[in-house]
Amino acid sequence: MKKSTACVYLGVELASYGFGDQHPFGPQRHQAFQQAFEDQQLDKLVSVLKPVLADRSVIELFHSRDYVQQVIDKSASGKGFLDYGDTPAFKGVFEAASYVAGTVIDAVDRLLSNEFQHAFIPIAGLHHARRNGAAGFCAFNDCGIAIEYLKTRGLKQILYVDIDAHHGDGVFYGFEDDPGLIFVDVHESGDYLYPGTGSAEETGKAEAESFKLNIPMRPDARDDDFYKVWENVETFIDRFEPEFILLQCGADSLAGDPITDMKYSDAAHAHATSRLVEIAKQKCNGRLLAMGGGGYNHDNIARAWTAVVKNLIS
Repeated sequence: MKKSTACVYLGVELASYGFGDQHPFGPQRHQAFQQAFEDQQLDKLVSVLKPVLADRSVIELFHSRDYVQQVIDKSASGKGFLDYGDTPAFKGVFEAASYVAGTVIDAVDRLLSNEFQHAFIPIAGLHHARRNGAAGFCAFNDCGIAIEYLKTRGLKQILYVDIDAHHGDGVFYGFEDDPGLIFVDVHESGDYLYPGTGSAEETGKAEAESFKLNIPMRPDARDDDFYKVWENVETFIDRFEPEFILLQCGADSLAGDPITDMKYSDAAHAHATSRLVEIAKQKCNGRLLAMGGGGYNHDNIARAWTAVVKNLIS
């Protein structure tokens, strides 16, 4: 049997990153994906791997030491919030968030070593957390940690693409003046949706001016709208020579999500993934890591993320 070129990470350690059964970001999100993944027998076509715990030193590549200590302290008590009211603390939140970050770093290592070309992690892509704080259900920003880690491995140019309905503000502002991060974000307009950032005028600062592309979409945007702006995405990417691609593929941009207004189908996620697979093949030896991101309708999670995995299989 031909060796799979893709891997998918599953496990209770990832599922444990959530804020309870009644919260939109609850443990059932992992199960919704896993059930569909197995029902469609995708587990027979990829390598299924276990989550990995991150060392604190890796987390601190992106986050401040003081903030990491704050999460550790809140994790012990399980009381209060990690931010100003969006991201509740729970007992074990430090360990759960560390598993998300560590799993992303494990995937990065496996792709860099050419063990796999593509990887998918359903509970990851926590793109709102800032260097010194939590935000928007995100304790640690595994995307930012991965970018900083890739830089320690000697990579000079990294491409981050985000199709979650919410703007990836933690990544954008964490690297706003860094020309080593090529940033693309297609999201529901901040005029309507948290975090209220990501206008088309935000294109990077200092040496990174014009290295960032933000595309705000109207709330009722559909697949055809996505396909049209995706042409601009590819034109933008073509200017650069990334050595690694990160995709945050939040399912909350699909029609029917309870906290957003966009109207995509899973075809938008399939299109973005298939095109990035080709771009990765052309530019960076196939290295593409996809992270689940948001999404609070379980049927949408199942459809969008299995569509991503199908397009990572080659």
